[in-house]
Formats: sequence, C-alpha cells, structure tokens
Amino acid sequence: MQSPLIYRYPPLQLGVLVKRYKRFLADIELASGELITAHCPNTGPMTGVCLPGNLVHVSRSSNPNRKLAYTWEMIQVCDREPTWVGINTALPNQAVKLALEQHLFPELGHYSQIRPEVVYGANKKSRIDFLLTEENTEHCSYVEVKNTTWAQGNLALFPDTVTTRGQKHLQELMTLPSTAQGVMLYFINRGDCSQFAPGDSADPLYGQILRQAIEQGLQVLPCRFEVSPTGIRYLGLAELKL
Repeated sequence: MQSPLIYRYPPLQLGVLVKRYKRFLADIELASGELITAHCPNTGPMTGVCLPGNLVHVSRSSNPNRKLAYTWEMIQVCDREPTWVGINTALPNQAVKLALEQHLFPELGHYSQIRPEVVYGANKKSRIDFLLTEENTEHCSYVEVKNTTWAQGNLALFPDTVTTRGQKHLQELMTLPSTAQGVMLYFINRGDCSQFAPGDSADPLYGQILRQAIEQGLQVLPCRFEVSPTGIRYLGLAELKL
C-alpha cells in the first residue's frame, strides 16, 4: 500500500524541454505546440537532469503581475526506467514542513513545536531551516534541508557543484550546544535512488566536512521522495554510503 501524498501539485501542463539558459529561464514546447519561456527555480548545474528533448511539467500562475506565468516543476529522466525529478527548489522545504507536522520522520524523536528560519550560529547570521523543540525539556533539533537531484544509478549525491554555503552549514551544525542535535536532511527529489553519498567528485571538501560532522554526532537523514504530476510522496530513508 502506497503512503499518502504529503504535497499535491496544482494542475500541470505537459511539455518538452527545448533549452535552459541564463540559469533562471527554460524554453518549453507545450503539448499544444505552443512555445513558452518558463521560470527555472533551480539555479544550480542540474547535473544529469537538464536534458533537452525530455518530457517536463509546468505550472501556470494566476498572478497577472508575474513576468513569467509558467514555472518548470519537474522533468522525466530515463536512466533505468522513466522517473520524474523535481525541479522546483521552493518545494522541498514546504514538503519537509508538512512531513514534520505529520511526524513522518521517527528518527527525529519527540517534538511539539516546529519553528522555521531560526537565527543561529556563532555570529547569528545564519538561519536553520527548522528548529524542533519539546515542552519541558532543553533538548532541541536543528534541521537543515538540502535538495538533491543528481544521481549515478541508484545512488543520489549531494552536492553537484562546490558549495561554500553548504560547507558553512555543516561547520555551524558542529558548534551547537550539548543540548541540541544537528540534523542534515537530504531531500532526494526523485524516487529511483535507494542509496545516498556525498558528491565527492564535485566538492571533495564538503564530503570531508560531512564525514567529520558525522563523527562528532551530526544526524544524517537521506530522505527519498517520489515525484509525480500528482504530488510528492515520502518513501523512507536511503542507505547512507560513506
């Protein structure tokens, strides 16, 4: 029996990716034959998933003030079997918040309050994605969410490029007080990966810091999500390969 959807997409339109350019733009030919320019919410290299000629789905905004009415939501890849991969990087945090509200991650233990975007770090200049707290206890969990779409076979990888920001987040999670648990939650934005590893070939320093952080107590949750034109479904944890 399939788990229920934790996020439902608005009505989507099918098309084919023509090209992506200037990081934020993608030309897409809709099934109707109309050629549109859609907003590309993923500004990274999109290694292995930015494939002209592949099927995509886009959403259309009803906001008349938007410069681009369409948003590129997902693309279908066929590495082993057809798989939809999420493109909209605004959605992982939304989906994780919904999953946290439903307590879908038992590894996080008990918590009664979910606070997003909480300032933390030595200089109080960073924001953690979610702070989980429990009444009548000092223990709390700092949860950082990282989205990944890069895969080699059934192995999901993060990052797919050098990320000094990601390195900084790991270092800050290692400086939390003893009453706090640091958690790195990797949002695997495709349902065809059963394993997860740091993307050492793209950013070896990130992998080095991640392994150091794990030795010092960082909790890593490589979370698998199935993406479909209907919505997003949580599949459980991938196997961590270090």
